[in-house]
Amino acid sequence: MCKSKELFTMSQKELSRLEVMQLIKDRRLTQIQAVDILHVNLRHVKRLYKQYKKDGASGLISNRRGKPSNRKLPSNIKELCLALIEKHYYDFGPTLAKEKLKEIHQIDVSVGTLRSWMHEAGIWVTRAKRKA
Repeated sequence: MCKSKELFTMSQKELSRLEVMQLIKDRRLTQIQAVDILHVNLRHVKRLYKQYKKDGASGLISNRRGKPSNRKLPSNIKELCLALIEKHYYDFGPTLAKEKLKEIHQIDVSVGTLRSWMHEAGIWVTRAKRKA
């Protein structure tokens, strides 16, 4: 009977966790010692080890991989903000545009987010690039 081999991509952090979990399994390392190596608390080490015993190496891979951040704003808000800026505030910088969006349209986004959106859309250019 042949088992199918799966290929996993792991980050450096996940690889180091795998090495530590293997050492714990081989009883060459205690969970208390793993706390200092991984810089997490004991409860987290126990949770990781339980997952490692259950699923093997794949249990240490983050389930969030490939999914958008929980903090990411919906794309319709991004599109609405950019449309409003292009229509009404095309010559504003990100800080003033943010203030106007909040004051007039009740849309609250951070200046940094708005700056990256405006830069991405080509609406706003950094001062250094304007001079060049």
